[in-house]
Amino acid sequence: MAKFSGPVGYVDGVTETSPGVWVDNVVEHKYFGDVIRESKQWKETERLNDDLILSNRISIVADDFAISHIYAMKYVIWTGVYWKVSNIEVQRPRIILSIGGVYNGPKAPTPD
Repeated sequence: MAKFSGPVGYVDGVTETSPGVWVDNVVEHKYFGDVIRESKQWKETERLNDDLILSNRISIVADDFAISHIYAMKYVIWTGVYWKVSNIEVQRPRIILSIGGVYNGPKAPTPD
């Protein structure tokens, strides 16, 4: 079983940066765990290239923040790519995250 170490991104609320402009509040927390299933599939599309879809499951050791913000989990950074969290299963003290396609939503700001 492969090991996992990386950030999970949370989108928790919005902030108005200027009148009428709202930006998602994105934070990342680093977790450790295991990759309990690693599977990939190429999905045919009408575009030039097919899409890569993962069916991976990552089991992380949950902290209080993860348990209380399950609803806000949006992405996992794994192998340097942002992946969408498609399903969340709580098995205390762990949380099992199923990841799917590439995540293209708002990301946490990078530190300078």
